[in-house]
Amino acid sequence: MTDHDTLLDGTKTAAAIRAEVAAEIAALRAAGVTPRLEVVLAGDDPASRVYVGAKAKACGELGIGSHTHELPAAVTRGELEELVDRLNADRDLDGILVQLPLPAGLDSHAVLDRIDPAKDVDGFHPHNVGLLQQGRPGPVPCTPAGVMELLRREGIEVAGRRAVVVGRSDIVGKPMAMMLLHAHATVTVCHSRTRDLAAVTRQAEILVVAAGRPALIGADHVAEGAVVVDVGVHRVDDLATVERLFPGNTRKLATFSSRGSVLAGDVDFTAVAPKAGRITPVPGGVGPLTIAMLMANTVRAARRRRGV
Repeated sequence: MTDHDTLLDGTKTAAAIRAEVAAEIAALRAAGVTPRLEVVLAGDDPASRVYVGAKAKACGELGIGSHTHELPAAVTRGELEELVDRLNADRDLDGILVQLPLPAGLDSHAVLDRIDPAKDVDGFHPHNVGLLQQGRPGPVPCTPAGVMELLRREGIEVAGRRAVVVGRSDIVGKPMAMMLLHAHATVTVCHSRTRDLAAVTRQAEILVVAAGRPALIGADHVAEGAVVVDVGVHRVDDLATVERLFPGNTRKLATFSSRGSVLAGDVDFTAVAPKAGRITPVPGGVGPLTIAMLMANTVRAARRRRGV
């Protein structure tokens, strides 16, 4: 079993962030302002529905006005852009989120580029990407922002340390590397063409993994005492794989027996945890932070837009 002090508890940190956001929302509502977030959900991707449902629930709990626009998988680019234009023009709306991935055949860049940068609570618009690159204030992607909050609140020093990011997506990998760089880490980015991945990741004092491959990172990839942040979330529904990834873990096996699946990350937790100085679990690590930071981004957008 992993020592409780080794775990980086994303659920606890997310709760602290949400409590701070709730206080900000109460102050805004007292001033006659109710932050509003609207989500565009196109198609019937099951994971997207779960994420959107969690976001709507968080809005309801914190007092953020919210609505989800559910569109069929056959929606056209023109119809999506028309909806985004209407949301941009709504002066009472603070945040617009287009849930990814979009149905096949739709250009996500074209749709995201159409969002008003001031309402881009995901931080994906090129304008906001440019602000992040320059280290200037603006909306930032929720998952890497959540990772930085976790490190900060857990007292993990970033400045001067060697950080390795596995994954180069626009959503996590690239902005994660940029935020670590702005925090004065020395940053290396790995990807599918990195030669001898384990040799590179073993250099990391802080290792952030967002590769999209279950259990990619094993004990050989990690230096003794490293801080390991696992961004990956995968539903594993094969018993043999569960037994391989979680040997002797009766709780995981019980969950599999009752639900037919368990969640796993990009890091082989059982193998890596004994070597790591600190490590995030899956679930209960980065996931809750993403939604907490979305709420924070929405409130910040409301304050900026309304000059509060």
